Amino acid sequence: MRLLLAIFLPFMVFFTIGRPIAGIVCLILQLTLIGWLPAALWAVYALSQYKTDRKIEDALGKR
Repeated sequence: MRLLLAIFLPFMVFFTIGRPIAGIVCLILQLTLIGWLPAALWAVYALSQYKTDRKIEDALGKR
């Protein structure tokens, strides 16, 4: 679900993973037509990093 959100509304992904400042920067980037693609790619990358961090935390028992 978050992957679809990353493609269509990239800035929202940052708010769902707890990075509101990055979400605002992404929104500003997304407002330009040329910036939409980099914003979507950045959101997909950030989402993959978030999932990796969660898996590491689970493996180490930090949550």
